[in-house]
Amino acid sequence: MTTPISITRYQGLEAIELRAPDGARATLLLHGAHLVSWVPAGADEQLYLSPRSAFATGQAIRGGVPVIFPQFATRGPLQRHGFARGKPWQLVSAESGKDDALAVLRLNDDGATRMVWPHAFEAEISLRIAGRALEIELACENQGDTPLSFSAALHTYLRLTQIMSASLQGLSGLAYWDSTTERAATQHEDLLRLDGETDRIYQDVRHSLTLRDGDRRLAIRQQGFADAVVWNPGQAKGDALPDMPEGGWKQMLCVEAAQVLKPVELAPGESWAGMQTLELL
Repeated sequence: MTTPISITRYQGLEAIELRAPDGARATLLLHGAHLVSWVPAGADEQLYLSPRSAFATGQAIRGGVPVIFPQFATRGPLQRHGFARGKPWQLVSAESGKDDALAVLRLNDDGATRMVWPHAFEAEISLRIAGRALEIELACENQGDTPLSFSAALHTYLRLTQIMSASLQGLSGLAYWDSTTERAATQHEDLLRLDGETDRIYQDVRHSLTLRDGDRRLAIRQQGFADAVVWNPGQAKGDALPDMPEGGWKQMLCVEAAQVLKPVELAPGESWAGMQTLELL
């Protein structure tokens, strides 16, 4: 029988390697609860991970699925994208079923987080792999005695063969905020084609999206998250990133399940959860 979980090291960082009985596998770092690899059963790697990523305690990793919490980008007083992606998370549980494997990681507030964000909280990342599908859920409970508000995202970097021939389907009719122009707009085209810098926050995303990359089709669904962020830095900004190789921007597209435009508000004792599902068709 395939071992469902093993503790290993990935680029010097402690990691959990999940293997489902059908051959699907994933690698999840304790650093930031950061998913760095997902290989569906009988398929190839689906996530983009920059070969120039820094793998060091407290540093962000370029690629995979960074966990954005409790702030998105610079929309607030905290460090960019919040502190969760740079913190060590704890392994809570791991289990396997007939055809899947699951791991749960947890992050609680500590002295360092309370200095910049004065709230008692418990956050969990739950990762499940089975066949050609992956589910990743972010949950948060307010464990303090005052209300708290946060934004969050699963900053998923999807691997592409070539961005110029890729497209994203399912956004037609949705309103979005274009961060490149600082303007609101509406998507009218059935297919979003990427031909330059793209940085959009789509609102009220309720239906499945489909990434089309040559013959490959990847379904992208979300629950609990209201927004979807679509991001590619384009040539000028991409080639200027110190942790991405020249031309690396052509091999990736971020499609993020997010809660940005309307932050989550939790009263004491309340909880929230949001999930992104990826399925290779």
